[in-house]
Amino acid sequence: MQAKELVGVYDADSGLRGEAAYVWGRLRGSRHCSLCDITHSPLRRKPSWDELLARLPVPFTTLHLNEMPADVADVVRTAGAPVVLIRTETDLTVMLDAADLERAGGDVQRFEQVLHSRLEAH
Repeated sequence: MQAKELVGVYDADSGLRGEAAYVWGRLRGSRHCSLCDITHSPLRRKPSWDELLARLPVPFTTLHLNEMPADVADVVRTAGAPVVLIRTETDLTVMLDAADLERAGGDVQRFEQVLHSRLEAH
């Protein structure tokens, strides 16, 4: 099946309250989102992330926990977050789990290599 979309789900909520809770948890050492580390520097979205998005053969949507539609929430309830999902005509499944994202170490190039290898295998 051909990929129609990739969906990345951060392990954080959006909005001022969600961002503040994440930053506070990060400072205390109780919160960490490896997808956040890949897409953002401490101050803003990484330019290398935007460059990757422009090169991908399918759209890549990122969502926070409080933004998920029902089908994404169903998968994340089982798989956990952070996660990257792949949507096809008939399915929505895990492409990269939290351990895969953690192994990228916040590096967009490393993430891209793993993502492309999984897309080719799919």
